[in-house]
Amino acid sequence: MHRKGGQFYYVTGTRPRKWVPLGPDLNEARRQWAVLEGPVEDPADRTFSVIARRYRREVMPLKAPRTRADNERELEKLEAVFGLVPIDAIRPADVREYMDVRGQQARTRANREKALLSHIFNQARAWGYTSAPNPCTGIKGHRETGRDRYVSDDEYRAVWQAADDAVRDAMDLALLTAQRPADVLKMNRADIVDGALLVTQNKTGKKLRIAVEGELADVLNRVLGRPCGTDGQALIRNEAGQRLTYYALRCRFEKARDAAGVDFQFRDLRAKAASDVGDLRHAQKLLGHKQPTMTDRYVRSRRGEAVKPLSRGIVEDGGGIVEKPVPEESRKPA
Repeated sequence: MHRKGGQFYYVTGTRPRKWVPLGPDLNEARRQWAVLEGPVEDPADRTFSVIARRYRREVMPLKAPRTRADNERELEKLEAVFGLVPIDAIRPADVREYMDVRGQQARTRANREKALLSHIFNQARAWGYTSAPNPCTGIKGHRETGRDRYVSDDEYRAVWQAADDAVRDAMDLALLTAQRPADVLKMNRADIVDGALLVTQNKTGKKLRIAVEGELADVLNRVLGRPCGTDGQALIRNEAGQRLTYYALRCRFEKARDAAGVDFQFRDLRAKAASDVGDLRHAQKLLGHKQPTMTDRYVRSRRGEAVKPLSRGIVEDGGGIVEKPVPEESRKPA
């Protein structure tokens, strides 16, 4: 596959070479390239590996980059077990056994792999490979406990002081905007329009306009004051002026975190922002959640729900504690 004039092309390997246009979108071009370049499947072969290859070609390119990467790892695990098995031969008992064995190593990953297996099986039904019921139906996943780590101001400050400029910029933008790491790393200078920072979340497609004011304005002025380097648009850049990648951010952040002697993750800054806002409605809008109940659970699991102590009618009197007198009428039975 070659790119020319803003378009992607499939170029044949035989002479005379033929250039087949694939369009300007890379993901769609990859999907079409895989169809053109991929091996011709035997229509009688209905094993899981055949269906998985078609799923890779036709379904995965339409997903977000992070989801595709996760699916690729999940497919490797599934193919190692079900690859040569005919799709009709996968039974609920097989799925249960897979979950039990895989769950001994990684319970959460086992749940994600079962979800992908279920989706692939549904696609196989839609494509006509099978009419059998989905074997994942009714198979319970492993219980997961949501992450509840709250980052204190002191912990944040300790890592910030141990970090380099790129990580400091990323931390500040992640905290002040409450966005996910991938959404922070893709922020550009051109996203600052009419006094607002425009954000389109990768995971949900939710669009936000975050007002550039207060501390966020100070941080953006600091970031914009750095030399542009080779990538003049990216807000988060390395020393060479190139956009910082997700894995570079992770490596640099972990180095600063280890130096500071704390154990939180970069993604915990989104929850800290939501918890520190103090207003549920404001936090919901900033995070881009559809329902306030989602934000409510998100915040309470990190800091706990604010409650008042029990009032027993006891007050301090000098050096001791005495009971407050109870009005006579309240002592009478109802």
